[in-house]
Amino acid sequence: MRFASLGSGSEGNALLVAFGTKGSCPGTRQTQVLMDCGFGLQDTQMRLARLGVSPEQLSGIVVTHEHGDHIGGVARLARKFNLPVWLTHGTLRSQPKAFAGIANIHEIDPHLAFSIGDIEITPYPVPHDAAEPVQFVFSDGERRLGVLTDTGCSTAHIEQTLSGCDALVLECNHDAEMLMNSDYPYSLKQRVGGRFGHLNNQESAGILARLDLSRLQHLIAAHLSRKNNTPELAVRALSGAAKCEESWVGVATQEEGFAWREIT
Repeated sequence: MRFASLGSGSEGNALLVAFGTKGSCPGTRQTQVLMDCGFGLQDTQMRLARLGVSPEQLSGIVVTHEHGDHIGGVARLARKFNLPVWLTHGTLRSQPKAFAGIANIHEIDPHLAFSIGDIEITPYPVPHDAAEPVQFVFSDGERRLGVLTDTGCSTAHIEQTLSGCDALVLECNHDAEMLMNSDYPYSLKQRVGGRFGHLNNQESAGILARLDLSRLQHLIAAHLSRKNNTPELAVRALSGAAKCEESWVGVATQEEGFAWREIT
């Protein structure tokens, strides 16, 4: 199983997860699932091409929640390439126009796993200011990739779900001091830093320190704020919690995301 990011941040998010034998011969088609798509159609195609993937090769799209940086490109991509979409009832009902015209929509239970091709996907609920937000763990039956962004705080269920993963993509949205000293309006500071907003570096590090990391092969800091964080601060926090070298921690950027990473 391998994974890559098309881009991560408040201007657009998309994560690609793939499993299967590479090649064009019969029986070698990969399962390739896109988690969210917050980019325009042309931009998405360019970002996929950078990873060596065409939209026609996608098996479907799973959606975490209805905020524009996560769903802005979902409908156009799904309609143009006839892709199925999986999302919660609350996400669909909160923005019905945003998902209009998609021929194949599946509503998921936030507590029940489902499969797309060879990939098993386990959704789990998170505290965020959206209708019915979830995050996902992806598995090929042996290895597990856990993703946690767009949550204001942790829960026991979140930490139980992410414990023992082979790879983690973990939100480090902001540095608490930088946010409080920023030019954001007070209400926005409260929203971003609140229990239904986004994780700061130290909160993410605290979550990481409470997980079983014995199988961890990859650790990526994601959804960094341009104004209220730096990659250096995020990496320092996560590496301290994981007790690893700073160079071992990756960062998902807004422009480039990150290249393919293999879970062995």
